[in-house]
Amino acid sequence: MTTAPTGEHRLTEEHRLTGEPELVEHTVRTTLGPITVSEAGTGPVLVMLHGGGPGASAVANYHQNLPALTGHFRVVLPDQPGFGGSYRPTEEDLDARSITEITVDALLQTLDALGIDRFHLLGNSLGGAAAIATALTAPERVEKLVLMAPGGGWLPFGPTPTEGQKAMFRYYNGEGPTLKKMRDFIGVMTAEPKRWADTAQARYEASLDESHVAFYHRYNAAFAKRHGMDPLWQRVHRITAPTLLLWGRDDRTITLDGAQLMLKQLRDVQLHVFGGCGHWVQLERQAAFERLVTDFLKED
Repeated sequence: MTTAPTGEHRLTEEHRLTGEPELVEHTVRTTLGPITVSEAGTGPVLVMLHGGGPGASAVANYHQNLPALTGHFRVVLPDQPGFGGSYRPTEEDLDARSITEITVDALLQTLDALGIDRFHLLGNSLGGAAAIATALTAPERVEKLVLMAPGGGWLPFGPTPTEGQKAMFRYYNGEGPTLKKMRDFIGVMTAEPKRWADTAQARYEASLDESHVAFYHRYNAAFAKRHGMDPLWQRVHRITAPTLLLWGRDDRTITLDGAQLMLKQLRDVQLHVFGGCGHWVQLERQAAFERLVTDFLKED
């Protein structure tokens, strides 16, 4: 049973100094467990799904984009199951269904509780897989789709796991998480890691949450059992929503070569590739990302 969300306004000193908009945080009780959602802005709904790296959450991944996007959209930022403030799927949960299937179920219940019927949907990496699966599961609800190097929809031509996937597997193994490992992880995720050195400490601290660490071990084990992400690439031709693909040419996690299948199979699609950019387009090419997303979603 899904219950109505509780809301709490969060306007921190950091938001005041950076000019970031006020966030309202909800906890939505789904049949799977509680989902934490932050939102800001008014207008058409834009749901933004974060990636699956250690310490990831919706606000952490997209906070820098909110000043530009909330002037045009009601931006809804759910923490996916296993991440941020949301519940942690058990081993039994991950044996029964993939993390993508779990996320789609939780997401649709959450949006129902928030009274959101139709929406634009954006996802990066793991969140891109959930975005694809949502567009396939509930096509009547997704108006437009923005996919940033999405998992599952991509069929690589090179060896797997990729360098970025290996970095995610290594992070919690061995001696466990360290600040050096997080810096190394960011070095693989981005094309110019020195530009993002100041993000390592916050991301490292977020990755230390004990329940998240335990979930991540279960998540990696389930990933190995299932031999990777769900093969959503087999069904992307069924997506009806107009789709914008955004990719870093130098992405070492979900590599650009795999985009060709999506470009061929999606019915209404356009692709923008950023040179000198890795896996985090929304950060590495922030201004262009915000402009392209806004223009694409607002055009008739």
